[in-house]
Amino acid sequence: MKKKLIYTFRKDLRKRLKDPKFRKAWEESEPEYLLSCAIIEKRLAQQMSQRQLAKKMKTTQAVISRIESMNANPSLFLLKRLAEALDSKLILQFK
Repeated sequence: MKKKLIYTFRKDLRKRLKDPKFRKAWEESEPEYLLSCAIIEKRLAQQMSQRQLAKKMKTTQAVISRIESMNANPSLFLLKRLAEALDSKLILQFK
């Protein structure tokens, strides 16, 4: 039986974070990542598809997909609409 090489995301990330350029890019993308995770978690908790969320917001599924995949720079207005559609409150903070 062949041994399978198990290479996890966490192992790969630990290795890549040793590279200063990668670490800087990773840290700079953290707000977008956290926003994306929060949106996906809220949407899934409500058992809502991207299409259903988009319909509720009167936008397209592609817009939701781009936001969730961090390929968009949503406006504050769009984030407010998103929070409302997810029956949530948008809270912004500076730390």
